[in-house]
Amino acid sequence: MRRVNVWTTSGFEETDIPDQRGRVALVTGANTGIGWETARALAAHGATVVLGCRSRDRGEAAAERISGVAPGGSVEVLELDLADLDSVSTAAAELRARHDRLDLLINNAGIMAVPRSTTAQGFESQIGVNHLGHFALTGRLLEPLLATTGSRVVTVSSSAHHGGRLVLDDLNWQRRTYEPFGAYAASKLANLVFAIELQRRLAAIGTDTISVAAHPGLTRTDLARENPGGLTFTVLWWLRPVIDAVAGQPAAAGALPTLRAAVDADVDGGDYYGPANLNETRGPPAPARISRAAEDPRVAERLWALSVEETGVEYSELEAPDA
Repeated sequence: MRRVNVWTTSGFEETDIPDQRGRVALVTGANTGIGWETARALAAHGATVVLGCRSRDRGEAAAERISGVAPGGSVEVLELDLADLDSVSTAAAELRARHDRLDLLINNAGIMAVPRSTTAQGFESQIGVNHLGHFALTGRLLEPLLATTGSRVVTVSSSAHHGGRLVLDDLNWQRRTYEPFGAYAASKLANLVFAIELQRRLAAIGTDTISVAAHPGLTRTDLARENPGGLTFTVLWWLRPVIDAVAGQPAAAGALPTLRAAVDADVDGGDYYGPANLNETRGPPAPARISRAAEDPRVAERLWALSVEETGVEYSELEAPDA
């Protein structure tokens, strides 16, 4: 596990975002929470921001709100359901038809600790949406990313990844008793494993496209809007408004690690950012702790191969580096 200084009182702020005019960014899950705040901040600094949203109506409403407060940029909506690989393929093709460049792909959308369900292709929903959907989307957009100088892929993980366990021969929880938070933590570990392995593969071909990761800490959003059942989760679900009010930071603050990962010139491929203070729950963005499991190249290689097998997206532009 990397050890970093986790106490600081100053750092990257939204005003530090450089001019984004001429740049194109796709933000998944951009109709609410930190995704919306990320999209708003990029648009406010001149970017063309594409909101990847499952619901076109909610996406259009979010775009209208962003345009009202950030008139300097251009905001578009892209219908994208990460729980359906056919939708991912269609959305990627539509984006490539609209734009000949992609400067930022921000893999932000996610679901958390939901009752057991499956995606259109039969994956457990949290690994399916949080990891496999984004794995497929990134692969289908790799060509415009590689063709755009200085592009970045930012994948949003969570401090919950420290408690995650990837059981790669049962990724979809078919042989185990389903654990809503365990499945969430595993999907967030998969996000970080993917971000680091993607960087290894990008570096191996000598491109200046980089892969970075971030997490929002304890942020007031509607991510945990579903009660997965059981006494413990039900109590925590009812207490969530109190926890948020006492300890949670606003969504705009939770978006700052993502924004720093996306635009800070000092960021290197493979970096991971999160809130600096109070065990990475709040505060300005700073380098965050990465678990040993997330940096294990053997786990990364196996997860990558399994993700290719499950999604059918092969990343033919990249080659696997030596471990």
